[in-house]
Amino acid sequence: MPSRPSISVFFPAYNDAGTIPSMVLTALLTLRRIADDYEVIVVNDGSQDHTPQLLEELARCYPEVRVIHHLKNAGYGGALRTGIAQSRKELIFYTDGDAQYDVRELEKLLPLMTEGVDMVNGFKISRSDPFYRSLLGTTYRLLTKLCFGIRLRDIDCDFRLMRRSIFDKVSLRSNSGTICVEMVKKIEASGFTIREVPVHHFYRSYSKSQYFTFRRLMRTVLDLSKLWYELFISQPPFPAEVVHDPEHLAVKPIRVVKRNNGA
Repeated sequence: MPSRPSISVFFPAYNDAGTIPSMVLTALLTLRRIADDYEVIVVNDGSQDHTPQLLEELARCYPEVRVIHHLKNAGYGGALRTGIAQSRKELIFYTDGDAQYDVRELEKLLPLMTEGVDMVNGFKISRSDPFYRSLLGTTYRLLTKLCFGIRLRDIDCDFRLMRRSIFDKVSLRSNSGTICVEMVKKIEASGFTIREVPVHHFYRSYSKSQYFTFRRLMRTVLDLSKLWYELFISQPPFPAEVVHDPEHLAVKPIRVVKRNNGA
């Protein structure tokens, strides 16, 4: 890889008003050190707090920032699909808007994105969550590795640097959190090369996770079952579907907020 890559950084955000502004600013500072051609995208997935207003102000102040608003909550998978579809640069990096990962550690991933490597994925050094969340996370990781044959060490570490060209071959459909299983499985099945690097994980300091409720857990089990059926029964995972139009991935309706040069 060139020392100064072309890179899109995006964050899915839902009710992350307390964390997303600092994450965007930290991303901008980091990208200024490592890239000449870059952009920062935030997908506001129907937030009901002050997230939309804060993001619009950031977009007005920084020309490198673009904001996509889902008028209704489309789910974590929907937000990721939109972020991927809207990314314009050679490399795509994403992590969540809740600040449980340090965006500056993108600098640890980038050196591993050498020729022949298609994705660099973080894995948590240690998980800074309450015991019950750590237990559920470990169970989820082991279950998905067993049922889907995933080789990646830490499937639920959403700290990923990928070549945009991956998504010329890999199409994603999931709207829920199971999109990470779908994405990693299809990337592995398509023969792309993945490397891994340890990253830090921090305690969630603002708002609450949307995933650790009984209703969400049951929905996750159902979604995983449907995904397993789709990948292994209704259609084989080899080869991955080819998609020529990246807008196929976008979740609609969305409203793109662009910088107002007159602001």
